[in-house]
Amino acid sequence: MAVFQRYLLHQVKTDLAKKMVFVGGPRQVGKTTMALQVLDGRTAAYLNWDTAAHREKILRHQLPLANLLVFDEIHKYRQWRNYLKGLYDEQHHQLRILVTGSARLDLYRFGGDSLQGRYHYLRLHPLSVKELALDTQADFIELLKLGGFPEPFFSGSHIDAKRWSREYRTRLFTEDIATLERVQNLGTMELLNLRLPELVGSPLSINALREDLQMSHKTVANWLQILERVYAIFRLPPFGAPRIRAVKKEQKHYHMDWSVVPDQSKRFENLVASHLLKWVHYQQDVYGSDYDLCYFRDIDGREIDFIVTNEKKPVLAVECKWSDTDVSQSLRYFKSHFPNCRMVQITAQDKTEYMSTDGIEVRFAHRFLSEFI
Repeated sequence: MAVFQRYLLHQVKTDLAKKMVFVGGPRQVGKTTMALQVLDGRTAAYLNWDTAAHREKILRHQLPLANLLVFDEIHKYRQWRNYLKGLYDEQHHQLRILVTGSARLDLYRFGGDSLQGRYHYLRLHPLSVKELALDTQADFIELLKLGGFPEPFFSGSHIDAKRWSREYRTRLFTEDIATLERVQNLGTMELLNLRLPELVGSPLSINALREDLQMSHKTVANWLQILERVYAIFRLPPFGAPRIRAVKKEQKHYHMDWSVVPDQSKRFENLVASHLLKWVHYQQDVYGSDYDLCYFRDIDGREIDFIVTNEKKPVLAVECKWSDTDVSQSLRYFKSHFPNCRMVQITAQDKTEYMSTDGIEVRFAHRFLSEFI
């Protein structure tokens, strides 16, 4: 059986010839597996900060003789940036360095030296319709139920996927957040994490969460930022344009593991959000493009799930419907203001695909998402 290769593998190999490469992403998304594939056929060594023997070698500067070093989870070392800067500056002509971590490596600095100009940063996302080459609605529904992380998806078992998801959330707090962050009330923060899946798809009110948890606004806001930094959730801002009276404050949030979302229509929306963000991040990281992902909502209650912008201009609007194929009036409204923006309404249930008279596409979700990465 051929080894499954992730979509960033080629880019990692290409970038390693120029600079250090940092690969960030959720825990267990496949970073280590991909890093080990990079090691094939090279004089190389793998060092994991969470392994005591490897950690001792790093701290003692007793590194293996190799032309490629892979450091996994080294961002948990508070001096990791200074460490890599010294190593790179001394040996970058003969040594390649790959760093992987289950957190936003561009943010975890701990006051260390800047590595500006010394590395490329790539973000690895969960599996997607395109990456898995799914071509049927049944396969798409399996992805929706099992989630996009390799272990639960390739298990093919809904029970195994649920067990994995529960264990994943526990380890996120005990092994990542407890190590990286200073959180005094970790139990209440876990309660927040359990509450969030029910709120997917709607603008997230920090004030409402603060009242529910009996915590300060500042504390809840900080906890949400921490969950973003460890790639547990991501938030989307509203698309604001004065001529369409858009709201400009509250963000919507989604989970990297969409299987935790209990409502199937909201889970579907979360899956689509993850697919679009994966493509947007790929465009940013690989091509340096100015794409972004947001949503639209105006003061009159019109709403579109996702807006993809390029250089701040909307180029794609996507509305998710579980089964309804009647064209959204919000898409028609947005189309009247941005006629050059592609408008797509996608459905999880195969019924019919067509183009409306005003140029709005109605598509099956798995066919539409196969256009991305």
